[in-house]
Parts: sequence; C-alpha cells; structure tokens
Amino acid sequence: MSNNNLSGNPAGGDAEALLARARLMMIISALTTLIAIAAVVSVIGYRMFNRGGAIGADGIITLPKGARLISTVASAGRVAVLIDVGGTSELLTFDIKTLKQTGRLRFATEP
Repeated sequence: MSNNNLSGNPAGGDAEALLARARLMMIISALTTLIAIAAVVSVIGYRMFNRGGAIGADGIITLPKGARLISTVASAGRVAVLIDVGGTSELLTFDIKTLKQTGRLRFATEP
C-alpha cells in the first residue's frame, strides 16, 4: 500500500501549478486596479490644475456710474447682467472665462 502523496507527490505538482496561476491572476488584478486608480487621479489632477483660464470668484465687472443691479444669470459660458441706469433697463452679457463684454441690449418704452 503506497501513498502517492508521500512518494512522488504528483498531486503537489498540480497544486503548485494552481498556486502559480492564482498568483499570476492576482498580479494582473492588482496591476489593473493600480492603472485604474492612476487614471482617476490623473483626470482629477488635470481638471484641478488646468481650468482653462477661468476667472473664479475674484473677477470684477464694472458697471456704468449710477447703475443699479437688478439680476444676474450664468449659462452656456456667458454671464447676463440686468441693470437699471437712470430708469432705463439694460442687459449686458459677458464671457464667463474672460469677463469681457460680448453684448449690450437696451430696453426703452415707446414714445
């Protein structure tokens, strides 16, 4: 009565191959995870440090003297400012990144 596990250990060779295969799959899984994490961190870093010249909270838009601000709206890369200048309403539009004026619309009543 011979025991195969003690003499030639044929089952041990299969187990070693299985362990080697499991290690390889673990290495591939770990590398894939590291690449995914690096990609996410790269995108976050790119978006934080490359804002394309956005002004942020400290930009200043100058209004005409005596103007009263009625409302503001920001949409589609523009800032619209509705002001009252001496009883006449004006709508001024500005580029949201550069804060340069892109348009002016005056409202007047019919005579």
